[in-house]
Amino acid sequence: MRDSVTDGKPAIDTTDADAQLVEAQYAEVRDFMSLLKPRVMSLVVFTALIGLVAAPVDIHPLIGFTAVLAIAVGAGASGALNMWYDRDIDAVMSRTKNRPIPAGKVTAEQALSFGLILSVLSILVLGVLVNYVAAALLAFTIFFYAVVYTMWLKRSTPQNIVIGGAAGAFPPMIGWAAATGTVGLESLSLFLIIFLWTPAHFWALALVKEGDYGKVGVPMMPNVAGPDSTRNQIVIYTLLTLVISSAPFLLGFAGMVYAATAAIGGSIFLILALMVWRVREGDKAAKTAMRLFGFSILYLFVLFASLGLEHTLLA
Repeated sequence: MRDSVTDGKPAIDTTDADAQLVEAQYAEVRDFMSLLKPRVMSLVVFTALIGLVAAPVDIHPLIGFTAVLAIAVGAGASGALNMWYDRDIDAVMSRTKNRPIPAGKVTAEQALSFGLILSVLSILVLGVLVNYVAAALLAFTIFFYAVVYTMWLKRSTPQNIVIGGAAGAFPPMIGWAAATGTVGLESLSLFLIIFLWTPAHFWALALVKEGDYGKVGVPMMPNVAGPDSTRNQIVIYTLLTLVISSAPFLLGFAGMVYAATAAIGGSIFLILALMVWRVREGDKAAKTAMRLFGFSILYLFVLFASLGLEHTLLA
């Protein structure tokens, strides 16, 4: 049994977390695929791929494919471990109650074994077939997301997304390391873009799902600091993202296509954040927040795509 605790009090009424869930007897392949958080994985894989192609060295296509596949599997393993640990709160929140474990399609034991096996395999493959620097970064990323963020930060501090966002920011560094065997300022700038983008992206959703997080005791920023403070911080982090997005161009490994994309996309991102800051009441506020959340995903994809475009088609 595992209770979720905030400020010394149980966040939800748990007797036995597993007893509250329907026992899964026959898990299907698609249920295990759902454990991998494929939508999150797709963005992770994409940013890792851009980190790899933006590196200033040529890499054999087969080695590159192996690296990206290992990073994808490692990201999926992190998702499975996250769902294993969060199965108690996932069963309560409307956004997550249909995930494989609370839906009774996969048991907690199956999810844990699946996540651990994939973690070990992805790290070994990356280390043996690519290089040990990339493998070490992948191992740290899995540990950071599954242990530091999921098991510690998420239920203990409203800064969970700020600090925990590092886990989602490592993939382009891993891709860069897979190609070069090193970690440089260039890959660090890609890390910082995602790191600073994450709070504004996720808190926009948290403003809408505030009630869900409140009833399970997860100290998300809107529940702890309040919606107004959260809106202020969304604007600050969006502005910081706009500023740091110029780093690849200033460091000389991005060109004018990227620079224009960063300036235009970042400006729209900031305008939408300011709209969230201004509109604070009723259904319109929720729609404005969700508009920012949706655009933030498009923004990050297009920004990294422009960098990839310059290093492939326009190289």
